[in-house]
Amino acid sequence: MEFAGFDWDDGNRAKCEKHGVSIATIESLFRRGLIVLPDDSHSLRERRFRAVGRSTDDRAVFVVFTLRERLGKKLIRPISARYMHRKEAEHYAKTYET
Repeated sequence: MEFAGFDWDDGNRAKCEKHGVSIATIESLFRRGLIVLPDDSHSLRERRFRAVGRSTDDRAVFVVFTLRERLGKKLIRPISARYMHRKEAEHYAKTYET
């Protein structure tokens, strides 16, 4: 997925950091590669996505995000992020990692 950057403000920054996931960690996930799935059940106003990936310290991370366009550029707007629980991480590894 190609994108020009991220769309951060006080609202989504605080919601993501509330669960201990730093802005730097979230941004690095999108640059390193992750699994992206649609999240059709949580928003009727905009298309949302779920993403799972591993942080630089090898922790499994779950991110919900949407795409925004500003001045003709596609931006990723994280909505929420958290570290995955052990069973979720095991499921992720079994299902998506080779």
